[in-house]
Amino acid sequence: MKILSGKTHALPDVEKFISDFERYLSEGKTFGFAPDRPVTITRAPGRLDVMGGIADYSGSLVLQMPIKEAAICAAQSRSDQQIKITSLNRENSEGDAEFSMLLDDFFRENSPIGYDHAQRFFQKNEQTSWAAYVAGAFLVLAKEKNFRFPHGANLLISSDVPEGKGVSSSAALEVASMEAIAALYNFSLAPEEIALLCQKVENFVVGAPCGVMDQMTAVFGRENELMALLCQPAQLLAPVRIPDEIEFLGLDSGVRHSVSGADYSSVRIGAFMGYRMIADLAGLKINRNKNKVQITDPLWRGYLANLSPSIFEQFYARHLPHKISGIKFLEKYHGITDPVTEIDAARTYGVFNPTKHPIYENFRVTNFAQLLVKPMNEQTLKILGELMYQSHASYSACGLGSDATDLLIDLARQSEQNAQIFGAKITGGGSGGTVALLCKKSALDSVEQLREQFHQKTGHKPYLFQGSSPGSNLFGRLMVSFDSFSRKEK
Repeated sequence: MKILSGKTHALPDVEKFISDFERYLSEGKTFGFAPDRPVTITRAPGRLDVMGGIADYSGSLVLQMPIKEAAICAAQSRSDQQIKITSLNRENSEGDAEFSMLLDDFFRENSPIGYDHAQRFFQKNEQTSWAAYVAGAFLVLAKEKNFRFPHGANLLISSDVPEGKGVSSSAALEVASMEAIAALYNFSLAPEEIALLCQKVENFVVGAPCGVMDQMTAVFGRENELMALLCQPAQLLAPVRIPDEIEFLGLDSGVRHSVSGADYSSVRIGAFMGYRMIADLAGLKINRNKNKVQITDPLWRGYLANLSPSIFEQFYARHLPHKISGIKFLEKYHGITDPVTEIDAARTYGVFNPTKHPIYENFRVTNFAQLLVKPMNEQTLKILGELMYQSHASYSACGLGSDATDLLIDLARQSEQNAQIFGAKITGGGSGGTVALLCKKSALDSVEQLREQFHQKTGHKPYLFQGSSPGSNLFGRLMVSFDSFSRKEK
């Protein structure tokens, strides 16, 4: 292997990927790659949601740590119009998973197909629906940037970001793929564009109504720092260095999380319902457009997170229902401002708690960030931990808790007496997934005891997320050539 440009940054997963790729090639397993063309390699990490979580779509500040686990994508041009994607040792698959399609399938009469058509195309086969996270980048680039593709591509994917654990395996895959595709076709995209385009892949091609914090972390994350993002819609603030005395760890609850699940979607819709009701109470100008509305909002600029808790409690909280049926809401309020969800008239949605959550969460996250730059004495650590516990309780009030994550939180609280673990909360979209822990650097023995206690009670020993790594923007694009082909031919 010869490096033509870029570098591996001495990342073990990248060096292993290159070594494995060379071995496959020398054994004659080419994945469609040709010997006479360079290969572009990109990398994007998953993330641990330290604070902010589901408040991102309501404009909150969020604090996210890129984890050491990442997705890696190798890309090479083809001489035909085919897209061939191989995912190495994919979870829930016997060995590698493969997907192929023609670029022409994304076009009708030289125009890109609609997102709804693409979503149906990928969802019709459960075995290949994973490919939407990768191939969807081609359609999004065609629709949003008017890019065209003169040739096809081979894409080889490897990811050690566990799926369904709430650490954003999907965003890591999307960003690594988008970076590789942009490099392969020499498309000029700003880093923030990469993240926002990847969000469109997940929202409109995959059909999962996520916010943008996951993709932004995969792009902009920095090792041993928390990415600070004000989600209005994606304003990067100065990163927050993790103090030397502490670390943030993640423990997998063993309960699979899915951002496209009904609980996450209904809580998101409930928050937008609450914003719509508050806008009415505040006398804001509202324009109706089918089941969507447009709100002229000089007070909070369209984001619930910009309401202060005191304003919410004094003027609006008592007017919000705890629940409302979809049909009743539509009859009175006509729609919401969220572009990626639809109200089901036959469903009943929680409103009060989903609306309250981002208002208080933004307040909690802002204070959390400010405390992290102060000396890490016991009192500061206790306040940081309490903010995490409050965030977890708010998730549960919204209906996004689970017995397994609650048990992990309870065990973490019991560990407080040894002054090693100070806080814990459910992460990401909730309803299972991973719990984030605030610990002293000396807490590993306590964490191991917690893992063993959880194992004894549930039969599942949590995967431990420890350590961080750079986002795709810092990693850059590594271009290599391989000589394994010629050795095989000789």
